[in-house]
Amino acid sequence: MTENKTMDAIHRNILKKFHTLCSVLGLTEAEKRAIVESYGVDSSRDMDTHDLIDVCGKLSQQVDARKGTGDMDKLRKRVMASIGSYLKATGRESNAAVIKGIACRATGHADFNKIPRERLRNLVAAFNNKVKDAQAVSDITNAILLQTLSGYGNGKQAEA
Repeated sequence: MTENKTMDAIHRNILKKFHTLCSVLGLTEAEKRAIVESYGVDSSRDMDTHDLIDVCGKLSQQVDARKGTGDMDKLRKRVMASIGSYLKATGRESNAAVIKGIACRATGHADFNKIPRERLRNLVAAFNNKVKDAQAVSDITNAILLQTLSGYGNGKQAEA
């Protein structure tokens, strides 16, 4: 009995998602009807749960394509790579949880996936610049140290 209640709840939730996605995409009643009738039923309520899941997946892809949210995943991966690179350059331990935590603290968001596109771009630039700046400072200090040591090697005192 509880299995039926669970399945009914899942079906209701997927049905709601179907109608929400149709609204987001701006589908007309005729377009919705065409989708439903292609599955051999008269109403979306009569559609099999698995069919609804398939339709919702396809509609979600269309929404993602319109909104460009597919690019957001790539951008999130770039953020993780840039923060990971910074942590590696500074000799700190890094894993997905640490990296996401740093990104959330840096942007003031509680959820990594809720960080807006522009803030993600800012994070990529900021952490990539931190790595470049740290490397440039290291190169300069190594050059100065080498110059200083080579000056002492000639019996002269190097000028600072």
